[in-house]
Amino acid sequence: MSLFLAAKIAVTIGMVLALSLVAERVSPRAAGLLSGYPLGAAIALFFIGLEISPEFAAESAVYTLAGLAASQAFVYGYFMASRRTVGRGILASAAAGLASYFAAAGLLRLVPFSRGLAVFAAVGSMALFVRLFRGIRDVAITRSVRLTPIILFLRAAFAAGIIVTITAAAQVVGPAWAGLFSAFPTALLPLMLIVHFTYDKAHVHTIIKNFPHGIGSLITYGVSVSYLYPAWGVGWGTLAAFGMATVYLLVYGAVVAPRRRPRRF
Repeated sequence: MSLFLAAKIAVTIGMVLALSLVAERVSPRAAGLLSGYPLGAAIALFFIGLEISPEFAAESAVYTLAGLAASQAFVYGYFMASRRTVGRGILASAAAGLASYFAAAGLLRLVPFSRGLAVFAAVGSMALFVRLFRGIRDVAITRSVRLTPIILFLRAAFAAGIIVTITAAAQVVGPAWAGLFSAFPTALLPLMLIVHFTYDKAHVHTIIKNFPHGIGSLITYGVSVSYLYPAWGVGWGTLAAFGMATVYLLVYGAVVAPRRRPRRF
């Protein structure tokens, strides 16, 4: 196992565990918002930049921006399937979400995106899905499960496999598909499956509702990477891009986020 591969797995494990803990100890609403933070995409673009080139990663970041529409198509497909199924319907919901993602990504792959067009697609899809999900209730988790080492390991293993696959695929599919894969909901998918399996679909729907609200941080990150990786390199470019994405979330949390109390469940 290479050092890079080990780092990918370690970072992904920490990312998924942190989001699941936020969902349980803080709220699914907060976890949904933070799922829009550039976690999975940042890891993928970072290692693409290291293993291939900063320029390749910068070009991929443009398609990462466009791919955010596919990520939101994923949560929409998951939501529509889960609310129509009797019982948990976890497998059917995940399958519908993945089908929606790859259908949307396939269509996006046909478009020769410029940076401006990619930003327009990302912002436009964000506004669309915020509107589509506005009627979902915020539901809090009142009694969280006791965490054991086995549970923590199982929660993280699936996400680790996804990030390794995405980054490996980037070396053979070209920057457009690499960028679209970078927008794959690497952390969000296992988070939703964990919450759905452990608790209830209403909690997953809370995550889904708030995910598009956090997308602005990923848009900020993707635009920053597309400019800064070629100019500043992967290391400094990543730090600066994370800083800008964090500023977005801080401003959103202080100024824009609606101040409503989630319904207890």
